[in-house]
Amino acid sequence: MGPLDTRRGRRPAVMAEINVTPLVDVMLVLLIIFMVTAPMMTQGLEVDLPEATTKALDQQEEPLVVTITKEGEVYLKKEKMTPELLRERLVSMSQEKKAEGIFLRADKTVAYGVVTSTMADIHGAGFDKLGMITVPAEQEK
Repeated sequence: MGPLDTRRGRRPAVMAEINVTPLVDVMLVLLIIFMVTAPMMTQGLEVDLPEATTKALDQQEEPLVVTITKEGEVYLKKEKMTPELLRERLVSMSQEKKAEGIFLRADKTVAYGVVTSTMADIHGAGFDKLGMITVPAEQEK
């Protein structure tokens, strides 16, 4: 007769398993919460970027970014300013910040003259490293 024989007064062996149903319930609720809140966390300026075939650069900290919207508004990081104020702010920055470089993010519908004048202001302020932010071109399959 085996160990599970209950006719002689023996109890059946105890099953020691973890009930994972509450864990799965909690994880699904967290997944739904993150799916709903994730789109709200990506707030910023809406800019339709041009495409390029170069690869992305690795960055350790948030770079200095000048943005030009399709309406022609100029932003330094996320602060709206006039081209004159932008020039003043860039000139007043430290040499270490100027050595790190700056990035220009311009909507592809912005007039060429606005972009080049902003680039000239950036270069005139003492920034030698100027990068353009673009969207990677879609790979053809």
